[in-house]
Amino acid sequence: MRTGLRLLIGLTALMLLPAASMAARPAVRADDMTLGNTKAKVVVVEYASLSCPHCARFHNSVFPAFRKKYVDTGKVLFVYREFVTSPAEIAVPATMLARCAGKDRYFEVISRVFATQDEMYKGGTVRGVHDILRREAATLGIDAAAYEACISDEAAFEALKARISRAETEDKVQGTPTFDVNGVRVTAPLGKEMDLATLDAAIAAALKRK
Repeated sequence: MRTGLRLLIGLTALMLLPAASMAARPAVRADDMTLGNTKAKVVVVEYASLSCPHCARFHNSVFPAFRKKYVDTGKVLFVYREFVTSPAEIAVPATMLARCAGKDRYFEVISRVFATQDEMYKGGTVRGVHDILRREAATLGIDAAAYEACISDEAAFEALKARISRAETEDKVQGTPTFDVNGVRVTAPLGKEMDLATLDAAIAAALKRK
C-alpha cells in the first residue's frame, strides 16, 4: 500500500473516534503550580488572573469546597496556571509575589490576594495595591526590600510573559477563569459563574472515560 494512502486511512480512522476517547490526562509542566495527588486520575487545570473578579469569587466561594472534596482526598490533581487580565497593576505584582513566596506558600498568597481583591478595587478604582501586597507579604516573612526585589525581577517577569503566551497560543485561553478537566474545556452554566456542580459533572465524566 502506498505511504500516502496508508496515512490517509489512518487519519480517517482517527477522525472517526469519539471525541471523549481522545481526551487524556494532561501532562503537568515543570513550571506548573499544583495541589494534590500527582498520581490522581483526574487533573483539573484552572487558568486564572489575580485581578479577575470572577476568579476571586470562585476561589473565595467555591474552591474551598472543591479542594476539600477532591484535592485533599487525593481524587484530583489541581493545576493553577497564571494569566494576566486588566488591570495589570494588580495581576502582575501579585503573581510575581506568589512565585517569590515559593511552592510551599504559593497558594497561600493566591488565596490572600483573592480575599483582598475587593479592597484593591475599593471605590471603583485600583488603589493601594502595593501597600496591600506588602502587608500580605510581611505576614509570610517577606519584608519591604524583598518585596521590591521580587516585583522588579526582570527574569521572573519574562518567565511570566512566556507562561501567558503559552496559555494563549498553545492552550487557546481567551479569558479567565478557564477550566480544563483531563484536557476537556469546561464552561460555566449559561449566564452563571463556575460552580461546584459543574465541576462535579465534568470530573464524573472524566472518570467514566478512563
